[in-house]
Amino acid sequence: MRAADGALRVLLALFAGAAPCASAQALVDPTRPPNVVGGEQGVESEPRTELQSVLISRARRVAIINGETVMLGGKVGEARVTKISETEVELTYPDRKEVLKLLDGVARKPIKTARAKRSPR
Repeated sequence: MRAADGALRVLLALFAGAAPCASAQALVDPTRPPNVVGGEQGVESEPRTELQSVLISRARRVAIINGETVMLGGKVGEARVTKISETEVELTYPDRKEVLKLLDGVARKPIKTARAKRSPR
């Protein structure tokens, strides 16, 4: 029994010594929303406005901004949505305009489709 007690004490000492090292490493929270940026010492900075999706139909134009559904003419904070296109949304603030791009930095190219061959008559 005494040998087992000694081994148990050694294991406990090893775990106790490893705990401060593990807690010293900064871990990234995978569930944290992408538009929230952590500031220094755990203080969060102002979340940025992010365009996540655009839905366009014949009847309406809708944008998903920061997880909220906003129609053309609707408001996001102090800004009014004044334009919704396939790739961007224009927000008009009382003192400025801001353009949110859906896929910022990604160039879109039209896809060329093969035309169906007609059978000779």
